[in-house]
Amino acid sequence: MFLRNKPQMEVIIGPETTIKGNLITKGAARIDGQIEGNVDADWIIIGETGVVKGDISSRGVIIDGKVQGNITTTEIVEIKSKGEVQGNLNTPKLAISEGAFFEGHSHMTKREQDSKTTVLPLSPA
Repeated sequence: MFLRNKPQMEVIIGPETTIKGNLITKGAARIDGQIEGNVDADWIIIGETGVVKGDISSRGVIIDGKVQGNITTTEIVEIKSKGEVQGNLNTPKLAISEGAFFEGHSHMTKREQDSKTTVLPLSPA
């Protein structure tokens, strides 16, 4: 997850913390507490005690806690075995572990190819 551009962990919301309002950061955010509002971050990790009641927008999200809201990513949504999502997903890649809970609709988008990637045809040998 963090290997591509090495985003820094900018925000850590502890298990005893509740935020009422939107969270916006350019780095990664780990949520072990509760957020009642929208979250917009480069990468988002929702721990087992984490709860988000609002929409999420990110490159990627790993969910081991609870989300009540819609999730939009440009890379991946991963719902771990203890994760719960109630909302719609819009992502090019979706991973749901056994035991996870998902209630909503998923819309798989095509991931745009990196402009530096060149596809060459195979030549006959």
